[in-house]
Amino acid sequence: MSQSYQFPPGFHWGTATAAYQIEGAARLDGRGPSTWDRFSQQPGRVRTGETGEIACDHYHRFEDDVKMMAALGLKHYRMSLAWSRILPEGTGTVNQKGLDFYNRLVDCLLAHGITPHVTLFHWDSPWALEDRYGSWRSRQMARDFADYATVAVRALGDRVTHWMTMNEVLCFTYLGYGVGGLPPHAPGTVVGSKKEVWQTVHHAMLGHGLAVQAIRAATPRPCKVALVDNCVCAIPLTETPQDIAAAGLAFQDILCNGATVYPALTGRYSDLFIRRKTALGEMPDIQDGDMETIHQPLDAFGLNIYTGYYARHADNADGYEEMQIPEAYPKMNIFWLNFLPDAMYWLPRLIQTECGFKGDIYITENGCPCPDKLTPKNEIEDQDRIMFLRSYLRQLHRAIDEGYPIKGYFLWTLLDNFEWAWGTSQRFGIHYTRYETQERIPKASAKWYAEVIRQNRVV
Repeated sequence: MSQSYQFPPGFHWGTATAAYQIEGAARLDGRGPSTWDRFSQQPGRVRTGETGEIACDHYHRFEDDVKMMAALGLKHYRMSLAWSRILPEGTGTVNQKGLDFYNRLVDCLLAHGITPHVTLFHWDSPWALEDRYGSWRSRQMARDFADYATVAVRALGDRVTHWMTMNEVLCFTYLGYGVGGLPPHAPGTVVGSKKEVWQTVHHAMLGHGLAVQAIRAATPRPCKVALVDNCVCAIPLTETPQDIAAAGLAFQDILCNGATVYPALTGRYSDLFIRRKTALGEMPDIQDGDMETIHQPLDAFGLNIYTGYYARHADNADGYEEMQIPEAYPKMNIFWLNFLPDAMYWLPRLIQTECGFKGDIYITENGCPCPDKLTPKNEIEDQDRIMFLRSYLRQLHRAIDEGYPIKGYFLWTLLDNFEWAWGTSQRFGIHYTRYETQERIPKASAKWYAEVIRQNRVV
């Protein structure tokens, strides 16, 4: 393997954001409330007490933010649309002012030579649908999501040619519905059984499949369609045949993998998921034709990669055991982000070897929070973030060097923003956001990433 860490010509370097985390303007120009508006308004749900009411005020500052992207040398940008900005009631009358904003944003990106990669849903579903029928608890949500996709693609599809249906099903289903306690993410709904939780996962995947069909039917020009998932990566403890096989078994069994990536890419729930959930009485209800709908042909698959788990061979009924991460194991500045750069190699490999996916792969998110503090020189010296990104990109290079079809990388994230239930207490951006003035200040990592882009290699 070359040690210059040079990436292939034409590799797509980008950054990623999400609408609710940056846009603000939550009550302007006809936008309807989302589940995250309501969730974050409840005392105690967001660590620092904020909502996305203002966030980074990107709604008013997008032109300067796009210029900031261009200054980095970016040619690709992953963004999301706010469903309730376009359809305030989730269905029915289209809010033209909402579409006008996205028209202006897309046009601005293209004017600066930046290709938009648009995610239709990044967790912020219209509150009206939660109020009407319980959001993802209802099959109707899948149909309404596909109708929303049709509206968005008809409006923007003459210029947008890269579409992603939804982001991280795990987070707005499994972590958004709880049994016996309040879940950590919106809509923050308590349900009566684990089967009901898994039913929301199934409905979301059904919505994905219907949306793929809707995109292909509505697009006025050829486009590429993807699903984005934060599959949990199983990393073999040793690169021996036994542990590699064990990691493959673990991959289909960890958290939601068997109910999200497996149905999307293979047309069925994973064997271990079916076995476990059937024994517990937790398998979701599946209607005739559902799995065929979910299993739509995809041009690309987006992987959000932050961390993972180690697995090894075991002489038990499962054939593997998941290893507990030791307390002293290195972490970034948040409890769940164990430093595991090998995930950038193993997850693309597992998507091919375990799910048989042969299309393009994009790393649609990768980054870390750091305790960024302004120096007296008004700088952010985030060497910890640079160390993290450099280590992960070297493993990504290994995967490309071995022939895995990885076409692009979107760093999470462009600027510090509303970090969901953590509020503004966690900073993932490569630009520092001074929230009281909305000033954006490039961190050392922004300058480092600009050089990565310029040289097309890990520097």
